[in-house]
Amino acid sequence: MDELLLKKILETTLLCAHEPMKVGELSKLFSETDDVTSDAIKQQLANLQSEWSEKGLELTELAGGWRFQSRPEMQKYLERLNPEKPPKYSRAVMETLAIIAWRQPVTRGDIEDIRGVSVSSQIIKTLEDRDWIEVIGHREGPGRPALFGTTKHFLNDMGLKSLAELPAIETDAELLASNDAELAQLFQEQSAQLKLPHEQTENVLVKSDESSEKEQDVVSTTAVETISAEVVDVASNGESASGIAEEAVSDEVADTNANLEDQEVRK
Repeated sequence: MDELLLKKILETTLLCAHEPMKVGELSKLFSETDDVTSDAIKQQLANLQSEWSEKGLELTELAGGWRFQSRPEMQKYLERLNPEKPPKYSRAVMETLAIIAWRQPVTRGDIEDIRGVSVSSQIIKTLEDRDWIEVIGHREGPGRPALFGTTKHFLNDMGLKSLAELPAIETDAELLASNDAELAQLFQEQSAQLKLPHEQTENVLVKSDESSEKEQDVVSTTAVETISAEVVDVASNGESASGIAEEAVSDEVADTNANLEDQEVRK
């Protein structure tokens, strides 16, 4: 197949695709008579990256494959397409997500040990519904608790090719209380990017409650708080998923209730 035609086909396909596509998936576009190899596809993808380097969109390789997405510097202009302030995830949700991302595989008990408070089932459900976390195994021991890890969908939404691209965080204290500039920059530049208009991503609205916010006063301006302000931009670009926003409850309140129940049991 002519190289110019091959490049046009790949460009058109990726601009119209709703999800990132791997080279293997792109290969299925062609028949044996087209004589298109994986190496030829990779070469044209590299050429497309170069050709789009000065444009508002960029061709990026993520964990889930290749896709076109807006550049970080276009974010403030694209936000004006939807002037409504997007809903935000609660701090409890974002702390839980950050712990899973940096410390995986972890159990619910591990997360509670790091956060210092109970983790409600609603928090886990919210992240699972968003397809950011999943059960990847079970720890040997009493009850065989589930081990949680992040998904490829999480990496795609964060604009990451692999978990190795996450900034290094040595301690749990740093994870919850760091003002790490590199971490903030990562999520500001990567996760805040708007996708192409045809791409639809679910919204999951998690309410906040002033009374339960007091529970988190022990955590200073955190890296995960930065994440909660930025990651939501990714989740708020498409149409809201029916029912999810209405069914979501306050994770902060759930945390507080879980703590009170634990205290009652101990008494």
